[in-house]
Amino acid sequence: MVGHPPLTGLKVLEFAGLAPGPFAGLLLSDAGASVLRIDRAVSGPVARQVPDQLTRHKSSLVVDLKSPAGIALIKSLAAVSDVIIDPYRPGVLEKLGLGPSVLCSHEINPRLIYARLTGFRRDGRFANMAGHDINYLAVSGVLSLLGRKGEKPTPPINILGDFAGGGAVLFQGILLALAARERTGKGQVVEANIVDGASYLATFNRFALKTPVGNAPRGENLLDTGCPYYDTYETRDGKYMAVGALEPQFFRELVRGLRLEGQGWEERRGDKENWPELRRVLEQKFKTKTRREWEDVFDGTDACCTAVFEYGEMERERERSEGDQRPVVTLRETPCLAVRNDAKDTSHGQGPGVKGEAYVGTPLKPGKGGESVVEQWLGWKKGKEFDVLNGNAVAIKSKL
Repeated sequence: MVGHPPLTGLKVLEFAGLAPGPFAGLLLSDAGASVLRIDRAVSGPVARQVPDQLTRHKSSLVVDLKSPAGIALIKSLAAVSDVIIDPYRPGVLEKLGLGPSVLCSHEINPRLIYARLTGFRRDGRFANMAGHDINYLAVSGVLSLLGRKGEKPTPPINILGDFAGGGAVLFQGILLALAARERTGKGQVVEANIVDGASYLATFNRFALKTPVGNAPRGENLLDTGCPYYDTYETRDGKYMAVGALEPQFFRELVRGLRLEGQGWEERRGDKENWPELRRVLEQKFKTKTRREWEDVFDGTDACCTAVFEYGEMERERERSEGDQRPVVTLRETPCLAVRNDAKDTSHGQGPGVKGEAYVGTPLKPGKGGESVVEQWLGWKKGKEFDVLNGNAVAIKSKL
């Protein structure tokens, strides 16, 4: 019998934001943490509905952060929280009197992990500028690596910056701070930014710029589509196969599957002068069969040649394409929460799963579930220690 998810009992206040901040909260909530999103009121009883779908296992509370009673409620919640996620530009929460010097003080919660995430470095030349994923990748140097030969740098949607270099890195920082707290008994401020996060992810690739693996111009190297046996190829039905046959033994398997034996490509493939010709041969060969036919050829081999699945077909054909979505990591003794509805193994996670099974996101309605969380965390009763007035939660009695 498995144990509770690994972060069960952890209390997280997540100030509402977009993309990387909610993603860090999602990683925490999927691991069993109790995550309460703080939605800011716009005016009167209307809350600002953020288009955030990274809401699994979270609750929401609408708070007027310009109201003394609202600020008092946040301080009371922070006093019993383990983690706060601050997704705002530098100084926003400080101006509200909710900065780390206040919330992490001995008067409120010296064990609090105050996790902040910005796009640019907080101490850099771009610190006070607005930006998006593409800008953070641009100034980190990472964007300059991405793209085909002779073409401009190509942003990889917002996976690499917002989510890998931002939310996932902040999550890592939170876990490191929690581990340190076990030793010191104290919380601390965790500061992540997407520029440094993305640049750290590119450590190998940056080193490669000074080795034969990556010292050619963009799009002409081994791993950036310059090499013909590390690229994608269109099939007869307009779909694609991915080839990554870098090692000689894998390349031999590829040649065998494509029926290109006897042409000397095993010996000639290492010479870049032969790459354009080899690419033309592979392009022509892959167009002779459908993707499904090439799957039949290469499945079960070591040719490092696989279908490029699309999410739509993975959702429709989950068994064939292994399209079931799973927790980010498998913990055999204390699995994270499941997203599929028929979890049978710890690799699927535990629990009943979620609506949409991680193919459909569900926005979290402002205020949903938040009152129950206040009662659970603080032991307060609505109408006694706190209330909801004009749609906003406020503290009636607070020592903070």
